[in-house]
Amino acid sequence: MAKTKSTFFCQNCGASSPKWVGKCSSCGEWNTYVEEVVHKGPSQVPAWRSGGKYDDKGRQAVPHLLGEIEPDKLKRITLPGKELNRVLGGGMVPGALVLVGGEPGIGKSTLMLQVAMRMKGTKVLYVSGEESEQQISIRASRIGTSNTDCYILTETNTQAIFRHIESLQPQMLIIDSIQTLFSSEIESAPGTVSQIRGCAGDLLKYSKETNTPVFLIGHITKEGSIAGPKVLEHMVDTVLQFEGDRHHVYRILRSTKNRFGSTSEIGIYEMGGAGLIEVPNPSEVLLSHIDENLSGISIACTMEGLRPLLIEVQALVSSAVYGTPQRSATGFDLRRMNMLLAVLEKRCGFRLAAKDVFLNIAGGIRVEDPATDLAVICAVLSSSEDIALPPRVCFSGEVGLSGEIRPVNRIDQRIKEAEKMGFEKFFFSKYNMKGLEQAGKFKIELVPVSKVEEVFQGLFG
Repeated sequence: MAKTKSTFFCQNCGASSPKWVGKCSSCGEWNTYVEEVVHKGPSQVPAWRSGGKYDDKGRQAVPHLLGEIEPDKLKRITLPGKELNRVLGGGMVPGALVLVGGEPGIGKSTLMLQVAMRMKGTKVLYVSGEESEQQISIRASRIGTSNTDCYILTETNTQAIFRHIESLQPQMLIIDSIQTLFSSEIESAPGTVSQIRGCAGDLLKYSKETNTPVFLIGHITKEGSIAGPKVLEHMVDTVLQFEGDRHHVYRILRSTKNRFGSTSEIGIYEMGGAGLIEVPNPSEVLLSHIDENLSGISIACTMEGLRPLLIEVQALVSSAVYGTPQRSATGFDLRRMNMLLAVLEKRCGFRLAAKDVFLNIAGGIRVEDPATDLAVICAVLSSSEDIALPPRVCFSGEVGLSGEIRPVNRIDQRIKEAEKMGFEKFFFSKYNMKGLEQAGKFKIELVPVSKVEEVFQGLFG
């Protein structure tokens, strides 16, 4: 009879302990240990390694000199759509394990089903543990494109999944989701640390030994992190985060970890009735097309990876009704907004301490680029004085605590993007002039500034 015992696992990092402890000695988190029943039986070889294509008999793992190892010449797999290929670093690497996380209803399953249905000439197995075949078929009919080599499997037992994989031998595997899978060799509920770690380990071994790319869809917690142990993100090759507000149509696919490319790239999609549609020119859709000039609106040029974006910054400043003024920011760091308001109060003499300030980044996106500071303070002052900014003016600069305008990176690309979108004037730090190549080649009027006061004089006189 198999020996059974219970072990306590940390839900954050996956560390184990024979007894419950309040603080994890590995990651330092409190009250994260949960008791799980562990089955200690004879080790079994997974069904997918029983023979045939996946048999690694005869392989010998011996050390080699680094200079003797030839780089892998396998070409990347080109996925349908430019946005996903850009985020992955130029395409999918054979044998890579990719984890896609996001909030419920954000479009993770729709994105992966589109990939499965549009991979022409590739045998794809889509494993769903959350939806039935009929539900997936309804979504597929709405998307419209069909792949004759796309197979659907509704199963959560990894042993049964690997048996189907062994008989089907797919060229790409999609799991929806990793939290629903369970292994009969582990006596714990699906979604626990043991199950997630064990199932992900089997899929990792399968992808590396067979050179098959695998996509894993993962749930996230209320804090926004991927559910399960942190070791899951360490095991995979790439972690993609699907972001966006469910009440807005735009979604951002962001790479937070990528062993085969940059982690600065993003892909932008628009959620429609026929699925996710790529946005080739995000600057055009993120700007509102309002004919009349309104106060409290400015345009900032930010960088997301290697892609310049023009975003609309909206600010509303009004007298505080209650004793304590309100501070609210959507899509922008609230603490940084408070810092910028303090700079305006201390360095420039604008009385904003007794006023409510509301800030919004239009389009439902979130920006972290400090180059948006200049546009934020211009929008705040425009709303405070109720004076509209001049039309077709763009801003890009970081504001320091002393009120100076600090330089930002990739200023050439930012200016080119503003010029392409038809803007006539561009405010930026004068310290960027040293790294600016051939400033005279731009048709847009360049306005270098060094302090916040110079910006206000150039805008309002």
